[in-house]
Amino acid sequence: MYKEFGISEKIINLSEEIEKDIEPVFKKINKICEYNSLKVLKAFQKNNISDMHFNQTTGYGYGDVGRDTCEKVFADILKAEDALVRGQFISGTHALTVALFAFLRPGDTMLSITGKPYDTLDEVIGITENPSSLKSFGVKFEKIDLIDNDFDYEQIAERLKQSKVKLIEIQRSKGYSTRKSIKIEDVEKVIKHIRKYDKDVIIMIDNCYCEFVSEKEPLEVGADVIVGSLIKNLGGGIAPNGAYIAGKKELVKLAAERLTVPGEGKEVGPSLGITKSILQGIFMAPSVVASSLKTAVFASRMLEKLGYDVEPKYDEERADIVQNINFNDENKLIKYCQGIQMGSPIDSNSIPEPWDMPGYNDKVIMAAGAFTQGSSIELSCDGPIRAPYTAFMQGGLTYEYGKLGVLKAVQNMM
Repeated sequence: MYKEFGISEKIINLSEEIEKDIEPVFKKINKICEYNSLKVLKAFQKNNISDMHFNQTTGYGYGDVGRDTCEKVFADILKAEDALVRGQFISGTHALTVALFAFLRPGDTMLSITGKPYDTLDEVIGITENPSSLKSFGVKFEKIDLIDNDFDYEQIAERLKQSKVKLIEIQRSKGYSTRKSIKIEDVEKVIKHIRKYDKDVIIMIDNCYCEFVSEKEPLEVGADVIVGSLIKNLGGGIAPNGAYIAGKKELVKLAAERLTVPGEGKEVGPSLGITKSILQGIFMAPSVVASSLKTAVFASRMLEKLGYDVEPKYDEERADIVQNINFNDENKLIKYCQGIQMGSPIDSNSIPEPWDMPGYNDKVIMAAGAFTQGSSIELSCDGPIRAPYTAFMQGGLTYEYGKLGVLKAVQNMM
């Protein structure tokens, strides 16, 4: 069958060799999947989910039992006091924006301790000028870069001693950088360090791409609030849109009143029939995240065998579902992404090309033959057209589909 997809005998044989190498890694992924599956099922049973919770509301959405219970399920799974889980969020960036505008006031300082945040937040923060940015409202932004893929503990301590910081942001996934993603044990270590100097600063984690990769989530190690997208890990490839904000009750309340209306907050917002998809998505999420990780491990070993620089290596502990491949060649980056598109179920006959995407400073090529537009938990691969011409690959609803996509991408590139 692989030959019918245009995969050469040489690449098929290499893939069989690679699968022997990565078998021990897959066993570890399966154990984490099993743990997180039990955690999800426990939350469903605790909240007595039934088909009545799938009913839709319209208009104002008053008394939406399904929506409210869905948010309790998310809170239990993520070990949060409360959660805001809504289809009204357009993306993870939208949820992050709502959170930042909810928590910060004119004169406040936001400090990122993982360097510059993801490109789509540039205009939100005011790194790139925008009259609607936090900067335009008098919110100050500072950053501390990582040192050798670790937090700059000395610089963090010095900054916290100087003057009040209202919010510290930690972006766990690498975004369009070549640094390593932040593991949960490193999040725990830096939070303990921060609390030595400031017990009140809001610690907010951008948890996109990281949920269910390990057994713990950031709220379990001291974070105040976490934010993520439902067209990434926790949507399980089923949620058609949406995002979540989870954590301390007072912070979730502020976020809800920024998303909707002060004084109404979580009480409004119709589900419009999306609750079943969100619940079914998080139910499937541990398994889908495991498939994404297996796809990334396979790709890492395959491309490493072919002589490319990959991060992380196939047998390294992972913090997210993203796999970096440094091609150091613009054409190879483009060809690889185009091959991922060829191996997709949707729009496999389309040829992605680099273009000026809204919110990005460089041209970006983005392959995503997905059932949900822009879904990063489905197999996708993208990258900015700038040196070292790195592909950022993520997703795979099943390992079998993910593996085929990688083989097709390698074949097309070669």
